[in-house]
Amino acid sequence: MIADQTRLRCLVLLSTQGELCVCELVQALQLSQPKISRHLAALREAGVVESRRQGQWMFYQLSTALPDWAITTVTAVAGGAKLETPYTADAKRFRRLADPETLVA
Repeated sequence: MIADQTRLRCLVLLSTQGELCVCELVQALQLSQPKISRHLAALREAGVVESRRQGQWMFYQLSTALPDWAITTVTAVAGGAKLETPYTADAKRFRRLADPETLVA
């Protein structure tokens, strides 16, 4: 399930940033919305993430039903992966999204 790089990239951001909108993942990963949504749906069907709708936006987070060993595994994988490409670039783009100063520039 997490051997797919797109799914792993989503999980790394979700585990380090918490709940994210699909639109934030699209911007951070620079992939199409349908591709991101398809991978998030696969993660949701596997019980790895959970979603909620707010208006027209879908938000995802790691599933609160995950057992402790699964959360530990995802956190460890994310901790190791976040220092590697493309995860560092994803995190950098996400920080720019979260920084209002970059929206003005």
